[in-house]
Amino acid sequence: MSNERGHQEPAAAAASSSASDWFDESFAILAADLDLGLDAYGWLESSAEEQEQGIDRMVTETLPSPASTLPQSSLGPVSNSAASSPAASPREIGQPRKRKSPQHGSQSCQVGGAGGGRGQHGSQSCPVGGAGGGRGDPELDRGGTSSNRKPSKKGGAKTGAASLERDARWAEQLLNPCAAAVEAGNLPRAQHLLYVLGELASFSGEPNHRLAAHGLRFLSLRHLPAGVGQAAAAATMKILSFECPTPAFTGVDPRLFRASLIRFNEVSPWFAVPNALANAAIAQVAASTTATSEPRRIHVVDMGVSHGVQWPTLLEALTRVPRGSTPPSVRLLTVTGAAVGSSPPVPFSASPPGYDCSPQLLRYAKTINLDLAIVHAPSLDTLHGTVAAGETLVVCLQFRLGHATADEQLTVLRNIRSLNPELLVLAELDCSCRSDGGTASEFAGSLEHLWLFLDSTAAAFKGRDADERRVMEAEAGTALMAATARRGAAAGGGREAWRVRLASAGFKAAAFGGEAVETAKALLRKYDGGWELVPPSPSVGAEVGLRWKGWPVSFCSLWRPAQVGPELMRRGA
Repeated sequence: MSNERGHQEPAAAAASSSASDWFDESFAILAADLDLGLDAYGWLESSAEEQEQGIDRMVTETLPSPASTLPQSSLGPVSNSAASSPAASPREIGQPRKRKSPQHGSQSCQVGGAGGGRGQHGSQSCPVGGAGGGRGDPELDRGGTSSNRKPSKKGGAKTGAASLERDARWAEQLLNPCAAAVEAGNLPRAQHLLYVLGELASFSGEPNHRLAAHGLRFLSLRHLPAGVGQAAAAATMKILSFECPTPAFTGVDPRLFRASLIRFNEVSPWFAVPNALANAAIAQVAASTTATSEPRRIHVVDMGVSHGVQWPTLLEALTRVPRGSTPPSVRLLTVTGAAVGSSPPVPFSASPPGYDCSPQLLRYAKTINLDLAIVHAPSLDTLHGTVAAGETLVVCLQFRLGHATADEQLTVLRNIRSLNPELLVLAELDCSCRSDGGTASEFAGSLEHLWLFLDSTAAAFKGRDADERRVMEAEAGTALMAATARRGAAAGGGREAWRVRLASAGFKAAAFGGEAVETAKALLRKYDGGWELVPPSPSVGAEVGLRWKGWPVSFCSLWRPAQVGPELMRRGA
């Protein structure tokens, strides 16, 4: 493990009246123009003084104001009008639209219809699911082919809205039958659907075309050779080949990687809201010091996917806990290796070579007079014996175990339990596995979640095809590879299965405080109106859920060590 402390850093520029930035002027740059190229990311080489400008925006937008000890009712309901994307026009739903210039011809894409020959002239008709979509036209890319309004909570209207959105998602209605045809060895039907997908797929344009492109890439690289054999797959791929032009996280320039993380958290709550809930829970633990006890040092184990973006807000929050409760020091331990020995890596968990946010975090901690130490550990196994007496240990396990098997998940959870943390924060994708063990079934479930990501990201970026958006979507597309890599071995079962595994590992559920939930609600107001926070309740459990247009995306939950019985002790809990 490597260790870095704040006092090893040169003196930073004097702090302003509010928080200083450890990402320099990146926010201002990105807000001015989302379509900057790689040459525009020269801010990383700027001076230390310039790197201290701009974190105010990240911190103040994700923290309540100092006077935020308002009653919950004063926060009011979540507004859906502030940043809502415009609803889709009739032209966007159910109407064919030109996908290419006239010289490129057209393609009729009726599923089960005649084969899709290329190069034919005329207009395109795409009645699959009742929706078309302008490929590569940013003016048509406004958050998907369906309305951004949330489904009505009334039964009939909600069912109707969900049905209309399903109909508009035509890419899944091509990709899923294609995967099933490959798995059944039906090469003619698979080839027909692959050719149709090849005409429609694009890594730019509206979400359906992007989903088709990512799905086609998976089918051509992984599923087709396994289903019909290498020879038939090679013959098909001579005609059809699809590669993503943007690399995943590990192949991105570190400057663009950092800018993409910042921008995505600024425009989408996909990770920002779970991070805010985790930070609020940690701050609550720090503030729980009684009048008769001394403040304790905070030790946070980071097993997440924030790559440092989460922590400035937490550091600022720790300086604002009630007087006398500010921790004397904070130690942030980042687990850099995989939570389990899986390949390919879990989506969003890897980072490009050369990326390290530690210097910026240390400089920022110095500006707010907080003693911060950063430690990097290759694996969870190396943490035993590292917790010092008098430290409060919190483990943040966020979006790292979703593709692991049930046994692997249980092993990791028991390993965490053996550290005896004060608190475990678990955030994961909110999906119940309906897999029958086949690749096509796994593929269908992954497609559904990838659609939610692409659709919400299109709304977040207002349809603009920015570099940061392409980077995040390219990494999200790797979920198709990760989810099907083990052919049905990944654990499923949704929230209830997680509760069972956590109980088996020696944890008991804990509840978020009302202030933490209200903070998350306040943060969600700044994002698109299609997002919805589902607070804890007797019907849904103690977890806090996040939904996009009524569809579950993720959940965040708190867990504390339970009383360990003899059986759990023998099994290493």
